[in-house]
Amino acid sequence: MKEIIPVFPALSRSKKQVGGMVNRAVSFTHGLPPLSLYIHVPWCVKKCPYCDFNSHAQKGELPEERYLNALAADLEQTLPLIWGRQIHTVFIGGGTPSLLSAQAVERLMAMLRNYLNLWPDTEVTLEANPGTAEALRFKQYAESGINRISLGIQSFDDRALGILGRIHDSSQAIEAIEMAQKAVSRINLDLMYALPGQTLASCQKEIETALSFGTEHLSLYHLTMEPNTVFAKYPPSDLPDDDTSAALQDMLIELTALHGLEQYEVSAYARPGARAKHNVNYWEFGDYIGIGPGAHGKLSFHDRIVRTAKVRNPESWMEKAVLHDGSHLAEERELQSSDLPFEFMLNALRLKEGVPVSRYEERTSLSLAGISRPLEEALKKGLLDADPMRIKASPLGWRFLNDLQGLFL
Repeated sequence: MKEIIPVFPALSRSKKQVGGMVNRAVSFTHGLPPLSLYIHVPWCVKKCPYCDFNSHAQKGELPEERYLNALAADLEQTLPLIWGRQIHTVFIGGGTPSLLSAQAVERLMAMLRNYLNLWPDTEVTLEANPGTAEALRFKQYAESGINRISLGIQSFDDRALGILGRIHDSSQAIEAIEMAQKAVSRINLDLMYALPGQTLASCQKEIETALSFGTEHLSLYHLTMEPNTVFAKYPPSDLPDDDTSAALQDMLIELTALHGLEQYEVSAYARPGARAKHNVNYWEFGDYIGIGPGAHGKLSFHDRIVRTAKVRNPESWMEKAVLHDGSHLAEERELQSSDLPFEFMLNALRLKEGVPVSRYEERTSLSLAGISRPLEEALKKGLLDADPMRIKASPLGWRFLNDLQGLFL
């Protein structure tokens, strides 16, 4: 195993500016939201035509040594802002994190345990691409502390996989699922629907295949033509129309429910006790730190909420993070009180069961009376549930979620 950087070397800089922010180390943690950690691995084998994430096709070997050193430096500069707080969940996303060697993940996990207060039962998720899956590597990931794997299956149809630009085929997808199930106890499968030429029957077959593995969690995403992607410029032909897309979504909800999975968020379906804790923390307006190129963060303090974003380009981020001068930070923005209602509702209303009314005041430090007008308008339009104890979209509001969220702008 490679050398681990010493614990808390940033302590010697505790009175300097860290990441562009004056270090106001907060020992007051009572009442703050749960804290999660996101780690971004920016490389992939091939950029998919629908992908708008900060991912970059890598030629040759990954610069693991430089990347891990930069991750450690990035994290060091965040530590003074989270003294005394525990990490509830960790998510290693990308890109394709499963391109990392087992030794790199082992070093990464050891670094996190040295630097952070991790809960004993912390959910630690790693995203993996079936085209980069190896049984031994998955087993070694688990031994390092990974306890949940999210597989980017996208489809079990080889024709669709070809259109989506994926590097794996259906047989590799199935093999990857079986490898992951042997390595860890918790698995998520990512799939897309409303694919070119997809019908109700073909989509149903896809979901039934996914469910045949006893899957505890599915993330089902509608294929969209995101700006600045290849598909935005050259959209595939034979895309389902709006009516077909709506019918596909209705079928997904019914089919997953028949197999014991509940749709608990717009794109998330889970068996009881198997919800993605990391993502739920996002949707409940919890806190998270993001390390790695382009990673975003949100941190609450007793008097403010701050959003951050790191430099997106991997090479620039690696160069700047190790300077320990905050130049790796691309954005730092204190949320204004006027921003908070929309920011909160944009996340919380994605949860099908909503959130307790008290959560709004807890997470924003604002009175619910301040948004009485949009709440009343949403109720009048039938977009919000009338339950006085919860902020929750009605069935109509769930279907027209963008309209409901927009009332709080």
